[in-house]
Amino acid sequence: MAAIETSCAAVEPAAGEVVTVADHQHGHLRSPRSLKRHPVVLEEQARRAASLQLRIADGITAFAGSMPFVYLHVALFAVWMVFLESRPWPTLTLIVSLEAIFLSTFVMIGQNRQAAFQQAKADHDFAEQELELKTNTELTREIHRLTTELHSRVIESPAG
Repeated sequence: MAAIETSCAAVEPAAGEVVTVADHQHGHLRSPRSLKRHPVVLEEQARRAASLQLRIADGITAFAGSMPFVYLHVALFAVWMVFLESRPWPTLTLIVSLEAIFLSTFVMIGQNRQAAFQQAKADHDFAEQELELKTNTELTREIHRLTTELHSRVIESPAG
């Protein structure tokens, strides 16, 4: 039996093509970084990169939402409870409460950032759609005008 060779070449999506997560997972597309980005995404990335405070908040949020963060806390809490403090762990409780306050603040910062980004993207998309609608309307009117003119010329001066 001859071996069947399969290829999973990475290709860019065609204009207007819907891209799914499955396309990325199965290697049908290049990495998301190689895809053309929405202008609002690029603007938001540039704005966040320009601010030290926002870069710090993004770094903390990225780490706090990761499994290494969980593993680190499990290890630290285990060491603390077993070796550093006897029951009922009052200092550990204080530290965990303070950490929860700060982490919830970073979650809210992230939610505010996401809401602002979504609003900017919606505004951009609305403006683009309005421009496209205006252009399509103008083109339709011009086609109607040309069709009417052509029709009147053909009817008024039949070929003879």
